[in-house]
Amino acid sequence: MAINQDTTTAPPLTPPAEAAARPDGRAADQLRPVRFDNGIAPHAAGSTLIGWGNTRVICAVTVEETVPRWMKEQNVPGGWVTAEYSMLPYSTPERKARDISKGRLDGRAQEIQRLIGRAMRAAVDLQKLGPRTLWVDCDVLQADGGTRTAAITGAYVALALAVRRLRAAGRLAEDPLQTAVAAVSVGLVGGRPVLDLNYAEDAGAEVDLNLVMTAQGAFVEVQGTGEKGTFTDAQLAELLALGRRGINQLLAAQTAALAPESPLAP
Repeated sequence: MAINQDTTTAPPLTPPAEAAARPDGRAADQLRPVRFDNGIAPHAAGSTLIGWGNTRVICAVTVEETVPRWMKEQNVPGGWVTAEYSMLPYSTPERKARDISKGRLDGRAQEIQRLIGRAMRAAVDLQKLGPRTLWVDCDVLQADGGTRTAAITGAYVALALAVRRLRAAGRLAEDPLQTAVAAVSVGLVGGRPVLDLNYAEDAGAEVDLNLVMTAQGAFVEVQGTGEKGTFTDAQLAELLALGRRGINQLLAAQTAALAPESPLAP
């Protein structure tokens, strides 16, 4: 049985001021509404459905009591965290063919799942995890921009729930979580820095950045591209500052979803 834990809608980082409204009415520095529905996949060790505006991603963690072959062959101690990412056929307006029908993994999906894996490993002390693998599966139900940032932000909640369950079962002697991790997009749209681009904004952005950060304020990854133009040092600094403020809100939303008094799925 799925247990719902809703976060409050993320408010604007600052009052909407005089800046022109975006297509969906948000201020330039405002996140779309974010919520977590925990326990959406009862057979997983930890799971959540993250709703981020009109983007929906199921994030679930399963446990294997073994490590990859390369770790065994190289006698690497500890455990491993890895991820898989996919967009379901009905997640976009036009049907997206499954990778299996093409006989190979989509290049974009491969890049994103590697990013999710790196982000989750930044959150975990692999030595404390022990000789086991945590699989993080992120499946996009509905896409409206920011699927990779939603997947990372939701994946951490699912990971934390899985670790909580493992510890409650006595399968972990120590807490392997060392920091929370969240991700957000920022960009230049019409020459203006904006936070959390939806699909329409992303498609028209001159510059697009994805930021992955820890709760300590350290960067896990910065992906930046001048899609239709270039950007200066000053603009980059402004985008990073905007993204950092959005990350802080997402970290707070994760904390609320993982509050000790919040019920967990069985």
